Amino acid sequence: MQFLNEMGWFVEVVKAKSFTKVAETCGVPKSTLSHKINQLEQHLGLRLLNRTTRKLELTEAGQIYFERAAKIVEEARLAHQQLGDLLENLSSVLRMSLPVDFANRFIVPLLPEFQRRYPQLQIEFDVTPRNVDLISEPFDLVIRIGEQPNSNLISRKLTTFDGGLYASPSYIAKRGEPQTPRELPDHQVLLFRTAEWQLSNGNESHSLQLQGQYRTNSLGMLEQLAIQGLGIALLPHRTARFYTEQAQLCPLLPDWHSPPVPVYILTATRLLPAKVEAFIGFLKEQFAD
Repeated sequence: MQFLNEMGWFVEVVKAKSFTKVAETCGVPKSTLSHKINQLEQHLGLRLLNRTTRKLELTEAGQIYFERAAKIVEEARLAHQQLGDLLENLSSVLRMSLPVDFANRFIVPLLPEFQRRYPQLQIEFDVTPRNVDLISEPFDLVIRIGEQPNSNLISRKLTTFDGGLYASPSYIAKRGEPQTPRELPDHQVLLFRTAEWQLSNGNESHSLQLQGQYRTNSLGMLEQLAIQGLGIALLPHRTARFYTEQAQLCPLLPDWHSPPVPVYILTATRLLPAKVEAFIGFLKEQFAD
């Protein structure tokens, strides 16, 4: 199993892009590192790195090997860390990436209770919809809304959002309520990313291509546009509930709903540190209510 040791050094060298940096950080002679990488290449029968005096470059075979090897090395590191976590308090940093509207609406209100349970755990949020690389970027988990493309990431469904139509009392007073989905093209609609609305009442379905004066990629802004009386919005019931209780929004066509949208927690591996397991378990508990 000597090749596992060589694999670990290879991954560290590629991440650091330097034999010298790894040698200095780990206290290993540079010549020893070079020898281990040479041995690995000999075992595989392929060159993994092109080396010059100025830089290191992965060969095509090296890139393929690194993508697999990095995950194996990370799994091994987490195995050791998880055992260590059993003997330690949760007092490290939890890093996650999630959409800003989801964070503000659903995660922030839960933090006081999470802090009460795990007072030593620090959390860093990256509120962004961009694709992140859980192998090379320092995130413990990612939360994303909607079906996710096939990948090597481990996905856990947190919840689903069922949607419905909502408008403000001022809009209804001015424009009235649609009686069927077919009347929606005659109304001012507020679009979230796409112009297509899919609605079903269990017996029949409608797929509508709509034109609206306002379109946004922010759920929070969509809610505010609707509250200001600027049109009808298709909103998750879970987010609209607060505004209906405050009489700022009213449900329309209550028998009609949009298809459920899943919310996923994504991680690079199934073997997770205690801090990540604690947060995922907490979220599942809260969203089960």
